[in-house]
Amino acid sequence: MSVRVRYAPSPTGLQHIGGVRTAVFNYFFAKSSGGKFILRIEDTDRERYNDESLQDLYETLNWLGITWDEGPDKDGGYGPYVQSERFEIYREYTEKLIESGHAYKCFCTEERLEQLREEQKKTKSKEQGYDRHCSNLTAEEVDANLADGKPFVVRFRIPVEGKTTLTDVIMGEITRKNKDVSPDPIILKSDGFPTYHLANVIDDHMMGITHVLRAQEWIPTGPLHVLLYKAFGWEPPLYCHLPLVVGKDGSKLSKRHGSTSVREFRKGGYLPEAIINYISLLGWSFDDSREFFTKEDLEKLFNLEKINKAPAVFDYKKLDWFNGQYIRMKDHEELKELLMSVLIDDEVVSNPPTDKEKSVFDGAFPIIRERLKLTTDVSGLVRFLYTDELEWNSDDAVPKKMDKAGAVKMLELARTLLEGFDSRSDEENEELFSKTVEEQGIKLGDLMQPLRVAVTGTKMSPPMVQSLSLLGEKRALQRIDGLLSQLKSEI
Repeated sequence: MSVRVRYAPSPTGLQHIGGVRTAVFNYFFAKSSGGKFILRIEDTDRERYNDESLQDLYETLNWLGITWDEGPDKDGGYGPYVQSERFEIYREYTEKLIESGHAYKCFCTEERLEQLREEQKKTKSKEQGYDRHCSNLTAEEVDANLADGKPFVVRFRIPVEGKTTLTDVIMGEITRKNKDVSPDPIILKSDGFPTYHLANVIDDHMMGITHVLRAQEWIPTGPLHVLLYKAFGWEPPLYCHLPLVVGKDGSKLSKRHGSTSVREFRKGGYLPEAIINYISLLGWSFDDSREFFTKEDLEKLFNLEKINKAPAVFDYKKLDWFNGQYIRMKDHEELKELLMSVLIDDEVVSNPPTDKEKSVFDGAFPIIRERLKLTTDVSGLVRFLYTDELEWNSDDAVPKKMDKAGAVKMLELARTLLEGFDSRSDEENEELFSKTVEEQGIKLGDLMQPLRVAVTGTKMSPPMVQSLSLLGEKRALQRIDGLLSQLKSEI
């Protein structure tokens, strides 16, 4: 059997980590199996559909390097690949379900359904949901309602007795009593739009989908889908429900855990290689030790047997660590170009950069490269080299267990050490700082903190001695004097 899998997002919001993890798993399974990865657009939710979400889908997959073998722009003979272009197909197959007695037209008004819900709520009835009022209408009654122009939906007839089982590659057999499946759900709405369940089953069958890899949150719909397959007389695909992605607190990943749209990660300075590597490990592992995988590695090594059942924890610190590693793996010239584009976007340098601005960055590159976790970190690390208009936060300049007067003493000491700085090597200057703090009986950090704030305007910077070398003695002394004046005025 040739593997055919699909990623079928609904363009109603930006692509997020959970959805992209599903796309990535499907893609790598297809590639490692020599199969096909299909992109299908499920755009039947017209109230929430928007073009921006559709564009974001394409941009996200292209940025990650996830290419589809078939899709809206690549006809493989199973199209159309956009659900809103398949309405005639859905209507045709809905009629077949009606003819076979597996579905029926329901003319219940919204008012009646609301009254039904209120009665069930008031009486605390065990029978919740639709009461199958229209399930036994005669052909004459149906024709009369149609002649009167009454709007209708089409409902799928759920068997009252028995059980339905779906087989999951990871979870094993999942069985549910038919009476516990949503009673006679709508499969075709009054506007002619199919619901997700109908369109999903028809499309997967007609597109030859062999495996459905999707999040565990879809497990409750599995029995309904299997019943639809049986009603059509079709063989269901193999299911593989992927473990949930949760925050560190164990709850479902959401905005309150931080940025979860891939667009925000992209803007935030993450590399596609790091995102791909990290999310491929959210519920899958090759062995107990290996962590780094290129996209090409995963296209060969990925398999379903190594997917875990347990929820996968999304750890931002771990992702940041991965990203920092991939930054340092990049070719120097490629990384420089990438970082320079960030500096241009943040208006740290001109667009295009001048030769002088490039030269300053070339000097800073070796000392900032090892400190980057995100590409966007670069602006904060080098901005002090491009401007003398710094704003100091006096509190940042004061070390713990010290007051502003103590910070002044540290800066005055640092000032004396900087005299003649440019005439000495970095090694000599580092030795001078170390020797002085030892003689004075103070901590090196207590000396460096106010100096760092004075020179860079921030508490975080590249290594101090190298930063001072790039800035130059004259500019450094001017900044120390500026912060000294500010601190003294506040004492």
